[in-house]
Amino acid sequence: MKAHDEIMVSTLRLLLSALNYEQIAMQHELSEEEELAVVRKEVKKRKEAIETLRQALGRSTTANPAEIESRIKKEEMELKILQEYLPPEITDEELEKLVDEAIVATGAKTVSEMGMVIGKVKSLRPDVDGAKTAAIVRQKLLGS
Repeated sequence: MKAHDEIMVSTLRLLLSALNYEQIAMQHELSEEEELAVVRKEVKKRKEAIETLRQALGRSTTANPAEIESRIKKEEMELKILQEYLPPEITDEELEKLVDEAIVATGAKTVSEMGMVIGKVKSLRPDVDGAKTAAIVRQKLLGS
């Protein structure tokens, strides 16, 4: 339990530091949406770190596999803590509905128009996962 508390404290300190850094960069008090963007950025960093560490496990590296596993576990715990400060993610069904609306609104017919559709979805819901959105848009435009 104590180890989890230490990770919680260190994660929240890192988040506070990122928020302060962003506030200095923006030169004004952050709005709630700007704060959420910082939390999302930190979540994305953790997801990328986990992915990179998992790839490192599959390769022969000088790092000890046990060390890599413990770092993965730590990153996953930090990710879970950070996700508690985000609103719930949009469901796949809701995202598909948004993509359908964006395709109709933009009149997109081919994969080359994918950027317009993703831009429209992002303008409606800035918090959606870009990779997940891109995959659904690609599937729908290739299927039509």
